Amino acid sequence: MATATVVRPLVDLAIPEKGAARLATQVTLAVLGTLLLTVSAKTKVVFGPVDMSLQTLAVLAIAASFGFRLGLATLLLYMAEGAAGLPVFQGTPEKGIGFFYMLGTTGGYLAGFVAMAAIVGWAADRGWDRNIAKLFAAMLAAEIVMLAMGFAWLSVLIGVENGWQFGVVPFIVPDLVKVALAATVVPAVWALLPKRG
Repeated sequence: MATATVVRPLVDLAIPEKGAARLATQVTLAVLGTLLLTVSAKTKVVFGPVDMSLQTLAVLAIAASFGFRLGLATLLLYMAEGAAGLPVFQGTPEKGIGFFYMLGTTGGYLAGFVAMAAIVGWAADRGWDRNIAKLFAAMLAAEIVMLAMGFAWLSVLIGVENGWQFGVVPFIVPDLVKVALAATVVPAVWALLPKRG
């Protein structure tokens, strides 16, 4: 009888197998992931009510490298930091902090980042992070879900037409570039690593 092959995300190569050392490493990676998300959020270009940043690229890279559980935990930790009032989001503290900021124009996108991490992390856990076409498909699906969530919430706040014009259209091409970049880099890293067997 054939045994199932265990597929692990990229970051698992650097994490101890078990015990306190594994947990400590995972916590450290999650905190470092939130720092990367914060830096990527603060790297922005103004586009109407919702600014464009490198954050989508960071979410995709973290999810593909960390896998479902650690990637999702990292995004949830990031959201908890923001909800607690830390200035980790793109417009904080200038446009508010905490839950008030999270319920503003970027709220749907923030929730979408969590969904995005879950989708891409799930794909990474199944070995899709080793194949450009599969990873691109997963990341594209995650991108569509994130944009849909952002658009839905923005439409409630500023109307459907404005939500589409300011919350989706400006991001289509730049986000496709980010998806393509992330879907290329992670499998390239796998290809550079020695074969394990």
